[in-house]
Order: sequence, then structure tokens, then C-alpha cells
Amino acid sequence: MKSDLARLDHRIISDFVDPRSSVLDLGCGEGELLDYLAKEKGVRGQGIEINEQAIYKCVAKGVNVLHGDLDTGLSEYLDNSFNFVILNQSLQQIRNVETVLLDSVRVGEKVIVGFPNFAHIGSRLQLFFKGRAPVTPSLPYQWYESPNLHFLSILDFFDYCGEKGLKIERSAFLGNKRRVRMFPNLFAGIGIFLIS
Repeated sequence: MKSDLARLDHRIISDFVDPRSSVLDLGCGEGELLDYLAKEKGVRGQGIEINEQAIYKCVAKGVNVLHGDLDTGLSEYLDNSFNFVILNQSLQQIRNVETVLLDSVRVGEKVIVGFPNFAHIGSRLQLFFKGRAPVTPSLPYQWYESPNLHFLSILDFFDYCGEKGLKIERSAFLGNKRRVRMFPNLFAGIGIFLIS
């Protein structure tokens, strides 16, 4: 039974992941998602994280994690090494997006990508009325402290996948506390995609 306390994006990602599959979580942070997937789906997971303090927290949870910089790519992994590669809330922080995404599709049979939607209505309104960089639940940083390097929308990601020949198999769009079903580029704070 799924915990009601789990983050909504983690529950959606869990729905995309097959039980007892192998998972590589790129930019795994403190390992919450991998820990959740191991408990809920029995996955065999490995994370890659650059922040040493986050790595210590992963280890304390029993999450298998390696120290690494995603921008160097995944050349040490063979094709189809994992059933799923996950980039949840890390794509917008990577310098070499195309390298990492194409490597992810090569290394994983399927890839799950989750990112904040910079075209959310809250962001648009803050920019329009206040004339300042938006701060929202899915974009909680001031401009000077943000780890985000790329500012993409849900429509941008659809276009990118089409240009690169990436197949979007499933998608989900999230508001603050629920799924968004209509006009996700306007009303969703987060987009989650299963691609191959």
C-alpha cells in the first residue's frame, strides 16, 4: 500500500516503474525516490549524485549511490544496463542536456524525466505583474541562488522529443497537490514523462 506521505511526483514515478526492475537515478539527491521505489516496488537501484552531503544521507538510508558529475555523461555504462533511468528534478540543472538525455536513453530501456514547468501560470503572472523572476512551489529559489541552468516548459519538452525522435510513452502533470489534466503547459507546476 502506498504511503499518503510520499511526494506526489514519487507516487507518479512509481506508477511508471515496473516491480523488481533495475533503476539508475541521475541526480538522486538524498535518495528519497530510490528508497521509496525500493520499498514500494522492490527495485534494485543505484543513484548518481555530485553533492557529498547528499551522498552521506543516501548511505545512511541504505541507498546505493556513486559520486559523479552527470555532465560528463554515462560512457561507463553499457547499452540497456538498466530497465529505467530517472532524471527527476535534475534535467534543468545539467549543462549538457542533450548528452545526458541521449546517454540515458542508451543506458536505460526507458527514461523517466520530471522537471518544473517554467511556463506555469503562477510564473507567468509573477513575471508579468511584478516584473521579477518567479518564485513558486516548483521553482522555490531566488534567481541568484537557483541551481537551474535551463528554463523549459512542458511544450518545449514535447517539441524536443519530437525533434530528437524520442517517443513519449506516458506523461503526467502535477499542480501543487493534485494531477493536472487540462492545459498542462499553463496549469502544471511539474511535468513527468516516460520516454524511450
